[in-house]
Amino acid sequence: VFLNAGIADLRPLDDWTEAAFDRSIDIDLKGPYFLIKALVPLLSNPSSIILSGSVNAHMGMAGTHVYSLAKAGMISLARTLSGELIGRGIRANVISPGPIDTPLNDKLGLDPEAAKARAKAVVGLVPAGRFGTAEEIANAVVFLASDECPFIVGAEILIDGGLSIA
Repeated sequence: VFLNAGIADLRPLDDWTEAAFDRSIDIDLKGPYFLIKALVPLLSNPSSIILSGSVNAHMGMAGTHVYSLAKAGMISLARTLSGELIGRGIRANVISPGPIDTPLNDKLGLDPEAAKARAKAVVGLVPAGRFGTAEEIANAVVFLASDECPFIVGAEILIDGGLSIA
């Protein structure tokens, strides 16, 4: 099972309302939690749960605090689920992508020039010098879901082109 739904509502601290906070946490953390709770009884032995975290959980990027909070929660959830479910043959792990080239980048509400400037600034922070691809994320998920790694339990794989170590 790969849980990858979410939103990235990024805004300064002063712009957050309780309703916006609740919406972000409901989608990015509460929803996956209760979906897992509902799915666990249906999973066979062996099974794998892969959660979607984010490099933002490890970095202090302005405007990302609620998103980062939820993604840090997903990382912690993978670890705690592992401790609880490994006895049933269910592994839980988390992938934490950095900047990935997806259509989500077009939904940030930026005009084309601002979007281009943002992309250039982001790439400038990544030691690999580029955005990651959806295929690179999929490869990690397929690996974690496979029978090739039964001893990987409660782990986080950062897929960020070195951003988190820069």
